[in-house]
Amino acid sequence: MGVSGVGEPPVVLTDGVVALRAFEPDDAPAVFTACQDPLIARFVPIPQPYTAATARRFVARRRADWDGETERSFAITDAMTGEVMGAIARHLRAEHRAELGYWLAPWGRGRGMATRALRLVGDWSFEVTGLVRLELFTHPDNEASGRVALRAGFYREGVRRGWDLDRDGLPEDDVFYALLRDDARPPAPGAAGT
Repeated sequence: MGVSGVGEPPVVLTDGVVALRAFEPDDAPAVFTACQDPLIARFVPIPQPYTAATARRFVARRRADWDGETERSFAITDAMTGEVMGAIARHLRAEHRAELGYWLAPWGRGRGMATRALRLVGDWSFEVTGLVRLELFTHPDNEASGRVALRAGFYREGVRRGWDLDRDGLPEDDVFYALLRDDARPPAPGAAGT
């Protein structure tokens, strides 16, 4: 199928507003600061408390995602300044299907950065792989993340009851969104007529 070769060099994806690149060790302080945000802690299964050492391990693991075949992780950055705004990853779940996950730091919100990042990873994934389906899920209370998925062209498929477990090990419902290779999508931000 050719999802990506082992040891593939990290790629950079950009639309001129957002740039996605592999994580670097110098990104750890920005990740640490972002992960102090209560919304990230609520909706992303990150360790609590989130320490500087945790951020360094996260950055190292996400960079190492490029050494195998099943994971691809990017730092979401401002294309003009290079400032780290968040993270987005693609996790291969089957030969034809991948799951996407993302978070955005408070200082990156409200600017369309997550939508642009999700669209870039989706377009790139369909371009360079044989994937048929991209999916993601959000906590029902995480309406902002759901709006990101819809703006990026994903379709809301519904709620899966008891899909995940929360930090206390209790069942948690999740809202699923999916994008198929041949789905019609809205124009990209900044495209003619938008």
